Amino acid sequence: MKVRQDAWSHEDDLLLAETVLRHIREGSTQLNAFDEVGDALNRTSAACGFRWNAVVRDKYDEAIKLAKKHRKQRKRQQAHDSKPQMYQPPLSKVEPTSFMEDSPVFVSTQATTKPNQELTLDEVISFLKSMQGTGSKASLLEQENNELKQKLADLKDSYSHLKQQYQGIEEDYQSIIQIMDRARRMTILEEDPDSRQAAAFRMDKNGNLEKVAK
Repeated sequence: MKVRQDAWSHEDDLLLAETVLRHIREGSTQLNAFDEVGDALNRTSAACGFRWNAVVRDKYDEAIKLAKKHRKQRKRQQAHDSKPQMYQPPLSKVEPTSFMEDSPVFVSTQATTKPNQELTLDEVISFLKSMQGTGSKASLLEQENNELKQKLADLKDSYSHLKQQYQGIEEDYQSIIQIMDRARRMTILEEDPDSRQAAAFRMDKNGNLEKVAK
């Protein structure tokens, strides 16, 4: 049973902020973050939520915005990855033997192996048909080669887009780290909490906490 009720330390506040920001970036809820911090500090989830809304949250406004931006980019990337890839038909296999037999070189070689014989009309027709078949296969191979080049260009574009997104996420992450470092230094340099007047809060009709001006 969680019964801890002592004062919050700077380390406790920092753990609470880091956990909430991480859950926001990963698309989780703040309630899950409060549960995680409560388990780590032996405090109730309600106590962690009250501490976040009353004291800690105001110090991390910019970090919260960056974390939400990171969450949107993460969702867009997941949606892009879940799209089905365009089907690419496999390359047709051409048997070397049949290709050689239908080639003009092979046919002309066969014709020249018959000494002292003139080409007949049937041999000429067979030779022309073989040339037509060779042209069709070459056209098919050229078409498949163009399709492979287009697919390679599309993959390069996708890689460039993903690289730009990764750089943006890395910059946002570094900004969050800098904000948390500044907040840590500000917290350490603050005056004794007992010397400051405690803020008053009240709960609205929706169950949210709001600060009451004095």
